[in-house]
Amino acid sequence: MPSRDQVSYFGAGPAPLPTSVLEKASQTLLNYNDMGFGITEISHRSPEANQILADTKTALATLLDIPDDYDILFLQSGGSGQFSAVVYHMVSSWVEKRRKRAEQEIKAEASDRALEQKVFDRLQKEVKEELRLDYLVTGSWSLKASQEAARLVGAEHVNVAMDARKANDGKFGKIPAENEWKLTPTKKQGGTGAALTYLCDNETVDGVEFPFFPSVLGAQSPDDERLVIADMSSNFISRKVDVSKYAVIFGGAQKNIGTTGITIVIVRKSLLPPRAPLADPRLLRDLKLPVGPIVLDWPTIAKNNSLYNTLPIFDVWVAGQVMQSLVQSYGSKKIAGQQEISDRKAQLIYETLDAHREVYQVVPDKSVRSRMNICFRVRGGNADAEKAFLAGAAERGLLGLKGHRSVGGMRASNYNAVTLEAVQKLVRYMEDYAKGGS
Repeated sequence: MPSRDQVSYFGAGPAPLPTSVLEKASQTLLNYNDMGFGITEISHRSPEANQILADTKTALATLLDIPDDYDILFLQSGGSGQFSAVVYHMVSSWVEKRRKRAEQEIKAEASDRALEQKVFDRLQKEVKEELRLDYLVTGSWSLKASQEAARLVGAEHVNVAMDARKANDGKFGKIPAENEWKLTPTKKQGGTGAALTYLCDNETVDGVEFPFFPSVLGAQSPDDERLVIADMSSNFISRKVDVSKYAVIFGGAQKNIGTTGITIVIVRKSLLPPRAPLADPRLLRDLKLPVGPIVLDWPTIAKNNSLYNTLPIFDVWVAGQVMQSLVQSYGSKKIAGQQEISDRKAQLIYETLDAHREVYQVVPDKSVRSRMNICFRVRGGNADAEKAFLAGAAERGLLGLKGHRSVGGMRASNYNAVTLEAVQKLVRYMEDYAKGGS
């Protein structure tokens, strides 16, 4: 049986964690802070649990320079649960804003008895004609998010502003130029704006990553703002992010941050009550719009410091340990220190793949290659060659390299806990395999 230091794991998630964190976790499971019992046994409402939450929030805010006007939430249900939560929240917020505006404009000309019905009639018309949710579909996960939105509110309200497959012979692997996107026009552009604009910053399955924040999504004025929602599940805390450009950032923890079990949501406070109240659930039902479960309700989670229901505090602790170690390691560089290493590791792998093009073929276009999930084929996708590649890798303790079942091929996931030494070991094997060895 191999020891931990003999294996290099490149799985796409759940992903490897720093050995130092796992060693500390094993002690913490038995006896947390010399309390005589383990961390999974403490109350999620205890002072200790609240301190874990506070420390984890502080570490994340420090790493990403999160502005004070954002809240950090911890939920369950994974990134996929947020596909739904995003829709529930942003649609409800959109409806309430429209209801208030309609009420103010109609109030002057209608009696109190007629006001409610007139407001509802106008809302009904606006929902039908103007409620739009923009989705940028660049891979499997953003596609699933758009499909969930269509399931919840109806396909007629979902505007797939960009489907990357149309630019790449029906397959994901490119991101079309921004001037080809069909975004809902903002007020400044003569439209009414979308309730949200959704993107997946890094597509785990397809190996596609936005190289930078799209300029077309940047607001030039209040009438020009797009409320950008970003799924960063698989590239969270791997590079610098200007949080202020996003309305919401979310991600499952099981890639770069920690163990499976929690999802982190960074949400602009101006989108939460009391600054932004949500529509009454009865009104949403009357408008035939969805009402979400309370455990996905951001205002409820925020109001209760992420402790509305029983939060897996151990998973929060693990995430906090990972992030605190990055803060300590990189000091004033913050997340830029991790980005330097992530970029260097990705560069080593891509340079090796490109140096042996007769053997390896990178799947996505060079302009959108993911630094986190490096997808490639061996000898054009030859089944025997790819099987041999995986077998040879396993002999050297290089595991987790098989691509997602939906696309096949190879995938080397370059998450933060994958060491530079592990990547160098993988590169040596790739070079040997290309030269006919194993």
